[in-house]
Amino acid sequence: MIVLAAVIAILVIIALIRAALGPTIPDRVIAVDTINTLVVAILVVLGVAFEHVIYIDVAIVYAMLSFVSTLYIAKYLEENK
Repeated sequence: MIVLAAVIAILVIIALIRAALGPTIPDRVIAVDTINTLVVAILVVLGVAFEHVIYIDVAIVYAMLSFVSTLYIAKYLEENK
C-alpha cells in the first residue's frame, strides 16, 4: 500500500509541473484539480494501510472543499471571458 501511495505522489509531482508550466489558466486549474484528487487518493490509501479512519474522514472533507473551490474558480473564469 505504501508503494501505491508513493506512485500517486509521483503523479502529484507530474501534475505540479503541469500546473507550473501550463500555457493557459484553465490548464493550470485542471492540474490543481487533478492534484486535489490525487491527494484524496493518497489519504484513502494511507487510511487503509495504517487502518486509521481519520484519514478517510479528512479525505472526504478535503474532496468536498476541493469540489466547491473548483466550481467557484470555473464560475470566476467563465465570468471574466
